[in-house]
Amino acid sequence: MDSFQALVARQDGDRITASVETLGPSDLPPGDVTIRVLFSSVNYKDALALTPKGGVVRDYPIVPGIDLTGEVVESQSPEFSVGDQVLAHGYQIGTGHHGGYAEYARLPADQVVALGALSPHEGAAIGTAGFTAAMSVQALIDWGITPDAGPVVVTGASGGVGSVSVDLLAAAGYQVVASSGKQSAAGMLKDLGAAEVIGRLPADPDAKPRPLAKARWAGAVDCVGGATLADVLSTVDYGGAVAASGLTGGPALHTTVMPFILRGVSLLGMDSVLMAIARRRELWALLGNSLKPRHLDAVSNDVDVKDVVGVLDQLRAGSYSGRAVVRVAGGF
Repeated sequence: MDSFQALVARQDGDRITASVETLGPSDLPPGDVTIRVLFSSVNYKDALALTPKGGVVRDYPIVPGIDLTGEVVESQSPEFSVGDQVLAHGYQIGTGHHGGYAEYARLPADQVVALGALSPHEGAAIGTAGFTAAMSVQALIDWGITPDAGPVVVTGASGGVGSVSVDLLAAAGYQVVASSGKQSAAGMLKDLGAAEVIGRLPADPDAKPRPLAKARWAGAVDCVGGATLADVLSTVDYGGAVAASGLTGGPALHTTVMPFILRGVSLLGMDSVLMAIARRRELWALLGNSLKPRHLDAVSNDVDVKDVVGVLDQLRAGSYSGRAVVRVAGGF
């Protein structure tokens, strides 16, 4: 590994540019495990890394890509050996130090997960978004929301987190209502197992929000935030819960305490970034077994890393559906 290719984001005044550059081993951050990266994926945070004042990158230049899968080529950790297939995501990967859009990555061993039953491509197809979906679905299950409690709504259902959430919930026997502003995604969402596909929530974005509306949902996976999350909270049935992970609808939440104190609704925050490695490894083991999405091929598309900036632009504009698997090895 005298040199390798990487997609490097640099700040130029008020602009963020990204281009393929040649790096060397000294450009990699400290760590116990060096990985030849096979695949990464596209996530909203990756788009923010290329957005001026996106708020996720500490210092430029940086190699984006908040997740990666690949093969160990060097290890100073007894937990991993050369040739092991692994994945990594969260922490500061792709935001505080170089991430997955490079042929090599170096990480602390306590940020690395063995792929187990998953292939590197499957691990990347699930990626950060699919992991967040699994967190959300498992949180509703752990909260005690059962399939016979009533319909569960998934907002932003055509996106990465939303589409995998629909798949996982339907596989677990829930009646899933998929909410999406993309009419073209209705067929895909039905194929994933959605019992019903509806438009964006709230249905009337100009209507004055009500503290409580007619109860419609036993629970929800919210990938949007903002007015959508406020609407969902007001329509969750007694004792229900909302697993929230998104802010594409904005970070502000204009609601009241009414859903919480009159219906006992719970708002469960989902954050995969700082999850402890032991719990992270446990959930990934489930994703390779009982929680494995049934339709990864249907929701994922392959893209070469040299072409990923265009996909990130689409994601930022809200026009991309499903999961983009980034081919790193052979993709420059």
